[in-house]
Amino acid sequence: MNVIIGNVIIGMGIVMLLIGMLGFYRFKDFYSKLLVAATIDTMAVITVLIGAIIRSGLTWFSFKVTLILAIVLVLQPISTSKIALSARNNEVVKEEERLEAQRLNEPLTSDEELPTSRKERG
Repeated sequence: MNVIIGNVIIGMGIVMLLIGMLGFYRFKDFYSKLLVAATIDTMAVITVLIGAIIRSGLTWFSFKVTLILAIVLVLQPISTSKIALSARNNEVVKEEERLEAQRLNEPLTSDEELPTSRKERG
């Protein structure tokens, strides 16, 4: 019985990951994509690991998987915030705005004149 329940939960995690990958391509902004990727990645990994724990029962394997789960829960928010901080420090958003201006055949302006949000673009 535990094997069936574990397999169902693992399947739910895989389906969550696939749906999240489709939703990831919906967003155009770097930070929105980062948020969606981090959320879906964390939830799918948690679901799959919990399914593996239930499937294996109370064994040494389930203890190791629980440790992996704890590590993921601690490190995922840290890694996401470091990626966002690095993107902000390296001005990824300004580069995206330059590329969008080139795509729309608009003349490039200085950094001070570039709009910083979608509201300012009109």
